[in-house]
Amino acid sequence: MSRRMEQFHDVQGIAFGIVMTSLGVLFLESCGLVTGQLAGLSVLASFATPLSFGLAFFALNLPFYVLAWRKRGPAFTIRTLIAVAGISTLSPLLGRLITFQTLPVPLGAILAGCCIAIGLIALFRHKASAGGIGILALWLQETRGIKAGWVQMGFDAVIFGMAAFVLPLDQFLWSLVGAVILNLLIAWNFRLPTPAQP
Repeated sequence: MSRRMEQFHDVQGIAFGIVMTSLGVLFLESCGLVTGQLAGLSVLASFATPLSFGLAFFALNLPFYVLAWRKRGPAFTIRTLIAVAGISTLSPLLGRLITFQTLPVPLGAILAGCCIAIGLIALFRHKASAGGIGILALWLQETRGIKAGWVQMGFDAVIFGMAAFVLPLDQFLWSLVGAVILNLLIAWNFRLPTPAQP
């Protein structure tokens, strides 16, 4: 495959990942649900401290960008920054363009988990991530053989343990369902490429 064709595949894959992840976020927000990862931790931090969600999310992501730069290189880090910027921009735009007359919370949780999982898998396949724990999870899968979905699910278990004290029970339970679906789909469907044989 030519270099230009490889670049095209990466661009379309990252764009697809941004769109699908943003759509999943729309489903979550429309149902009043939360997610795991650093986004969920940032929401909890905004409840417990004077920090806004945006500032908390930015601050919590910094160490992971350093990890990405050191362990995966500048290309991965730049692609991840582009993906994060794209999701941050597209998610609120979709919220203004798309409204749901009816969206049952259980369906919203399932669709959110599926869409975000598809989006993250696309980003992973094209050497990017949505930042935060995804960077650590992908690095651990590549270097230790620990599946990215299991790493993210473990972190989410901690986040949702804290969220149980903050969210109403029904929102907590359906948020948890969405996060479990998301991480199981990544664990079951994302495989690292097999290295070419010499």
